[in-house]
Amino acid sequence: MVRAESLRYHRTTEARAATSAQPRSISMEYRRLGRSGLMVPALSLGTGTFGGVGRLAAWGTTDATEARRLLDICLEAGVSMFDTADVYSLGESERVLGEAIKGRRDKVLVSTKATFRFGDGPNDIGSSRQHLLAAIDASLNRLGTDYIDLFQLHGFDAFTPPEEVLSTLDVLVRAGKIRYVGVSNFSGWHLMKSLSVADKHGFPRYVANQTYYSLIGRDYEWELMPLGLDQGLGAVVWSPLGWGRLTGKLRRGQPKPEVSRLPKTAEFGPPVPDEHVYRVVDAIDEVAKETGKSVTQIALNWLLQRPTVSTLIIGARNEAQLRENLGAVGWSLTKDQIAKLDAASKVTLPYPYWHQRTTFTDRNPPAV
Repeated sequence: MVRAESLRYHRTTEARAATSAQPRSISMEYRRLGRSGLMVPALSLGTGTFGGVGRLAAWGTTDATEARRLLDICLEAGVSMFDTADVYSLGESERVLGEAIKGRRDKVLVSTKATFRFGDGPNDIGSSRQHLLAAIDASLNRLGTDYIDLFQLHGFDAFTPPEEVLSTLDVLVRAGKIRYVGVSNFSGWHLMKSLSVADKHGFPRYVANQTYYSLIGRDYEWELMPLGLDQGLGAVVWSPLGWGRLTGKLRRGQPKPEVSRLPKTAEFGPPVPDEHVYRVVDAIDEVAKETGKSVTQIALNWLLQRPTVSTLIIGARNEAQLRENLGAVGWSLTKDQIAKLDAASKVTLPYPYWHQRTTFTDRNPPAV
């Protein structure tokens, strides 16, 4: 199995786990981001819960003081990458993250995104030169920093020529305002069109694909994973717990929790049949008995074994959730356990992928 190139970074912390008074040793793995020279931690912290303004208030309302505490725990564990976007809480997520990294900018990697609408003006959306230049300057101001380690286009803009997009990113890289570039929510042809333009003109190549991928959402494997392997893009996985469905709160034969953020957060993602979720969670529960790990930790560890995956963006509204997510590293599922989870989460692929998997694997092998 091909996987993102990695190394291990050992950090012992005296921080107590939420359920234990014993200090624990956390072994954080660092992986190469795609075909770039940048090493990123296998786990990154998503800051969609920071700010709590507007529609994303359902995700969380972490303020600067709470955010700084979460970053303290992350850095002790070797988690040094923090992901945000200009539209998260209408810019408040970036502002709160900026407050939390103050005084330790050299110890962290900052990842942010732009493209979605941010304002009422006709140019407050998309990936035009006009919008990107303004968006980057605004993000830098909110973050309180001179540069962004990883900047990603939040979505594909079909109305702006890729030559304009990439030449603008080239200017920003040369100016030192951004260091690496990536995308999010692109189709395979979107990516290949952009990469061909980058290669033709010598513009910076995308090295990261921030993508949805989980045990109950394996669409990434159909086309984007083979593309990532071929073109050298590292997957920066968002919502690795399937919009909260793989936290252990949903199980067959049990009532759904009365007090939960799940209905509000799940509305942002694609619908998933209950039976499919239950089938996957049943398999996770079997593996949990064998490993002594939680549903969350197993779901995350499975992803860490997949090809192209550079880092998983974990979320946490509080310290207990963060510490549980950190327990996903430092160990590995066995081949048999992975096979059990693969089988439970398998779905019929759309055309032409089912045809390729059933009739032409000797010349067109799947990525996994």
